[in-house]
Order: sequence, then structure tokens, then C-alpha cells
Amino acid sequence: MKYTTIPYTDIRVSKICLGTMTWGNQNTPSEGFEQMDYALDARVNFFDTAELYPVPATADTYADTERIMGDWFATRKNRDKVVLATKIAGPGAYTAHIRTTGYTPDSIGEALEGSLKRLQTDYIDLYQLHWPERNANFFGKRDYFPETAEQWEENFQEILETLHQFVQQGKIRHVGLSNETPWASMKYISLAEQKDLPRMKTIQNPYSLLNRTFEVGNAEVAHREQLGLLAYSPLAFGLLSGKYRNGQLPENSRLKLFPRMARYNSDQSRDATEAYAAIAEKHNLTLTQLSLAFVTDRPFVTSNIIGATTMEQLKENIGSAEITLSQEILDEINAVHGRIPNPAP
Repeated sequence: MKYTTIPYTDIRVSKICLGTMTWGNQNTPSEGFEQMDYALDARVNFFDTAELYPVPATADTYADTERIMGDWFATRKNRDKVVLATKIAGPGAYTAHIRTTGYTPDSIGEALEGSLKRLQTDYIDLYQLHWPERNANFFGKRDYFPETAEQWEENFQEILETLHQFVQQGKIRHVGLSNETPWASMKYISLAEQKDLPRMKTIQNPYSLLNRTFEVGNAEVAHREQLGLLAYSPLAFGLLSGKYRNGQLPENSRLKLFPRMARYNSDQSRDATEAYAAIAEKHNLTLTQLSLAFVTDRPFVTSNIIGATTMEQLKENIGSAEITLSQEILDEINAVHGRIPNPAP
């Protein structure tokens, strides 16, 4: 396993991070236990979750993933062996069953205390804001358009001050962003420097062969400000595993179970997937190996968040950390990207 350090910390994390959003929905608690056992044995020491999980989010399953993880920590007595990241859910119609007040001090306190209780731990290593409260381009929205009737008022300093209180109490070690834009990333970083408040150490955004929009603006921020990318959906909801090729729609797959989650399922995405599959086959790699190895070794990526519903998938995903792509392969990937850039934002 390859390792790196979360920027501005001494926390050493595996370049592969175990994602958990299927546990409690597509995966049973016992399967979640099996995945965590295997990942830790394979020297993956970084686990990521969220109060929102499992996805799709429903009132009936709210926070079940954190409960599964908390039961595993309590059973295995190994909390100190895992760098644990979780997130507070932002506002939205699909989170009305959680709360509707965004990132107010009360909401942050409620969310954090809930996560600590469910995870059966005294502290969170990395606490993240799951998505912006304001109108912004995230969750598959390619472009930004101002909303003249937007009610949001900037509250970044208040958020950092609230998080600072919990850092001082020892309940949070470090903080990070998710689904965020370059503008807000820089605002948070500048405020932290000016007001001596917690600095955002990471940004968890989508990044894959089908979605390299992070490179447009955020990659420079990540590079110059040392804001580490935690790349999510590196296999584009499974499209880059190859399991949907040739019209296949496997049982228990996300697109079979949840057809509305079609963010990566455009004709252009499928065309690009075929082109990347040809590169993988040419170089005796699986499409999964090619896709994950590309993400893992990008210079601005701190860790690559993989997710799996079967142990076979998990083993291949974790094993991809040992693969380094040649310059020839990278050139071929970039040629496809030049023809079909970012088909799935």
C-alpha cells in the first residue's frame, strides 16, 4: 500500500480510502464488517463515511452506515488503527428528514454529536462539510448560474469558529470540504489564515477518467494551497469497472437498483468508457485497474475513495494501488480526454 500525509498534519493515510455509502442499503452490516476487516488487513487505514449514508438517502436508513462502523469499532477494539472521516449533511429536499438548517452552530453541534455517538468514538479525525449551502455547481451540475432570489448569506467565518470550538474540545482533529468550488475553497483558506481558525485540509470532490473538472480550477488551489483531494466516484458509479458495457445491467448494480442515479450514464460517457477499455486491454490491465491507478497517482490526490458491494470488487480496487501507469498509457488517456472531455461532470 502507498501512503501520503494529509496536508498540514502529521496524519499518514493510505492512498486508497475505504468508502462506505452502500452499507445499510446494498450491503448488510456483516458485509460491511467483512470489508473493513479486509481493508485494514490490506493496510488501508483511511475510512470515509457520512451521516447521510447509505445512499440513496431515506429517513428509514438515515445514518445506518455510521452505526455499522460504530459497531465494528466496538467489536474489534481498533479505533486507533483507523483515520476516520465523516461529514455533516447540507440542506436540500433529500435531507429534509435530517434537518433543514444547514451549517448553523446548532446544526453542526447536533450533527457532530450524533456522529460521535453512532460511531462509538470520542473524536473524528477529519470532519467535512458534505456540500455547499449556497447555489453552486456540484452534484453533476456543470456550470454556475447566479440565482437572483438566493437567500444565502456568507457564513464561512461562523462555520470555522464553530468547528474551532469542537477542535479545542478534542472532538474534531481536522476539517475539510466536499463538493466545493475554487472560490469557496480560497475563502475558507484565507479566513483561516486571517482569523487563526482551523484550516480546511482536504476537499472531497468527484474525480475520474469521465470527470476531470477538478483540474479546471480546483487543481491549482490544491497544488498551491496544499488542499488535498479526496477523490470520490473514481469508477463513475461503476461505469468505469466495465460492468455496464455492451448493454449489461447486472443485478444489484446501482443503475439497476436506482435508475435515477444516472449522472455518469450519457452516450458520451459510454463512448469514452469504450475508448479507455481499449487502452486497458492493450496494456493488459482491467478497466478498473486503469481507472483507479490514474486517479491514485495524480499529484493533487491525497487519497482515492473506493467503494465496493462485493469482496471481489474490493480486492481489485485495493490492489490497484500497486499499479503505476506508464507515460505511454497516460498519453493515450489524455488523447481520449482531448476528444471526449469530461462527459460526466
